Amino acid sequence: MLDLSPADWTAIQLSLRVATVATLVATPLGIAVAWLLARRDFWGKAALDALIYLPLVLPPVVTGYLLLLTFGRKGLVGAWLADHLGIVFAFRWTGAALACGVMAFPLLVRPIRLSIEAVDRKLEQAASTLGAAPWRVFLTVTLPLALPGILAGMVLGFAKAIGEFGATITFVSNIPGETQTISAAIYSLTQTPNGDAAALRLVVVSIAIAMAALVASEILARRATNRLHGF
Repeated sequence: MLDLSPADWTAIQLSLRVATVATLVATPLGIAVAWLLARRDFWGKAALDALIYLPLVLPPVVTGYLLLLTFGRKGLVGAWLADHLGIVFAFRWTGAALACGVMAFPLLVRPIRLSIEAVDRKLEQAASTLGAAPWRVFLTVTLPLALPGILAGMVLGFAKAIGEFGATITFVSNIPGETQTISAAIYSLTQTPNGDAAALRLVVVSIAIAMAALVASEILARRATNRLHGF
């Protein structure tokens, strides 16, 4: 059995909490953006598309630094949030969730967009012809048919959030018990004398979590597909 220390368990629990919050908060926004890109043509669509996928090609440290400039205690948005709403992201676990959500967002949006694009528009038009409002068509036709893609996007986003390191450590540092996720803990252990064994244990845990998420994604996607086809 893995002989995990209390500090290791704290890092694991924090990573799961950060990844879960990041995924749950990013998913509704991801669905909205995916639908917009899949169903609407508008000026600046290419720029929005590029902006969404920008975190995938930028060095994670750059993304983290931009988050610090924007949502830091003295940042453009962070200063207003702290002074008026008492919300602080920098050097807090909520900031880690924000950084993970930003880095995972492109991976979440892509499969959802493809799934929405694959929905037959004739079905949506038929529902509209029968008198369904646009929001009702989306909730009862588009969303259920796109469910496998939504589940796949959520799991990919979750897995990315679990493994995020560069943007997180730049934005919220590496504070044990507050912002030290699994990735940050592994990094710290590799810089510590005789910390290789502890780092390897966390690596095994990280792989196990990622594998479990991917297997769960496949099972849920298959069930959703079978249900849609009446199997």
